[in-house]
Amino acid sequence: MSMVDPLGDMLTRIRNAQMRRKTSVTTPGSTLRAHVLDVLKTEGYIRGYSSAEFDAGRTEFEIELKYFDGAPVIREIARVSKPGRRVYASVKNLPRVSNGLGVAIVSTPKGVMADHEAREQNVGGEVLCTVF
Repeated sequence: MSMVDPLGDMLTRIRNAQMRRKTSVTTPGSTLRAHVLDVLKTEGYIRGYSSAEFDAGRTEFEIELKYFDGAPVIREIARVSKPGRRVYASVKNLPRVSNGLGVAIVSTPKGVMADHEAREQNVGGEVLCTVF
């Protein structure tokens, strides 16, 4: 059976693993997921991730979750643009998550990046998810 929303599935896996206080979680690999994980790593929301190759070119990511004083670093992680309803924003209308404390991950023509980086490069795009 095919998956309708692979990115939403990865975010749900991260959310569920943090509720159970897991140290790591695995998810199927894809290029978009890798770019989103790169942004989460550079913003300091996860420790890192590693990829494992399996037969027939199938990859899987193992995501190392990050905690501070026993609480997860990611308080909220939510999908904004869904397959049924895409959400696009110009550079002027990029969302500010929790008054600038959080991050909106945006897919732009220059690649997947955080909202503050998209403002610096003066590009808009599809708002993939928000993290706080």
